[in-house]
Amino acid sequence: MREPTPHGTWDGIRRAAHQVDAATPADRDRAVDALRAFAILGVVLGHWLVTALVADGGNLHTASPLQHMPRLAPISWAFQTLAVFFLVGGHVATRGYTAARARGVPYRTWLVTRLSRLFTPVAAVLALWTVVTVALLSSGTDYSTVRTLVKLALSPLWFLVVFAALTAATPLVTRLNPLWPLAVVLHVDLLRFGLGAPQSLGWVNLAAGWLVPYTLGAAWARGELERARAGWVLLLGGAAATAGLVLWAGYPASMVGVPGASVSNLDPPTLAAVTFGLTQCGLALLLRDRLRRTMRRPLAWTAVALVNLSAMTIFLWHQTAMMATTATGLLAGRLPGLHTRPDDLVWVAYRLTWLPVFALALTVCWTAFRAYEHGRPAGRGRSRVVRTGHAPADRPRTAGPRRV
Repeated sequence: MREPTPHGTWDGIRRAAHQVDAATPADRDRAVDALRAFAILGVVLGHWLVTALVADGGNLHTASPLQHMPRLAPISWAFQTLAVFFLVGGHVATRGYTAARARGVPYRTWLVTRLSRLFTPVAAVLALWTVVTVALLSSGTDYSTVRTLVKLALSPLWFLVVFAALTAATPLVTRLNPLWPLAVVLHVDLLRFGLGAPQSLGWVNLAAGWLVPYTLGAAWARGELERARAGWVLLLGGAAATAGLVLWAGYPASMVGVPGASVSNLDPPTLAAVTFGLTQCGLALLLRDRLRRTMRRPLAWTAVALVNLSAMTIFLWHQTAMMATTATGLLAGRLPGLHTRPDDLVWVAYRLTWLPVFALALTVCWTAFRAYEHGRPAGRGRSRVVRTGHAPADRPRTAGPRRV
């Protein structure tokens, strides 16, 4: 049998991409899927770039290049993309709930369907890390190392809890003006930073802060943000507010948490994180038409479809992939960019070379656990992004008989 040539393989990829493109209806807003994919990949790359596991003797502890090189804070501006994910989440949930009501689907049925997509793949993560934790503790691994690993592995779950809560509240917040949760964030920060209120009050912002982009997504679904003016107001207003808060109000420049910092913009969200999120949402809205045009290209659309089909698997397992690479690398000694302190640009250069290895490890995790995202064995059932038939009332209509 003749082995496939690179040209033949490329032709096969292009044919498959054209099949996926043809199976997608013309009325699907591909910009929504593109924004979701970019948001997920931004979070993954951000974590891989700014989270380090430093080998110190027989222990591992977390560190960040932002801790030692604050001038790298702009990295967090590029890869802290959660606001875009909540924007898309609010948009899709509002459309889905509106369609469900129109078809007479009860709220409980709609909610259970949506939440099952979020939490079905979580069971695999919890099961694996329960086994790993027991094995590490039984082998005498230092408790602080085990705690560090488990905390990193399960850190994505906080996002799911908040996202699930906002999803459940969709009927209540679908017409909420984003200025209301923004005002809550403003007053909470004023109380805790300006008037000496307990810092624990900041956890109110965990809901209020992410409710801002979520309600913007709902407004988008209602057709209220279609004009370019809305995007420019959010982009320029959010950027100006964020710059003012960082330059004159003492907020950190980094939009992610930095170990040892007295204030984190993300844990819980601060006013600066929320205004920065407004900037990102404005940019996302302005890019919609360009993304729609780009997504007409079969290869680009197929790549986005693949990410969307495995969004939760990628999100839940990317930290595990990084830690698996780090643990395996220890067999070869203390490797630069993987186990060393992230305190200079040499570490950054080495870390960039490790990104493809992390991606390979994540591919292994994806191969092993992607079936759990759909709640069925791999290869059975229909794709959520590309399939034939009528779509359920709580999700956008798609087409195509094939899993991609």
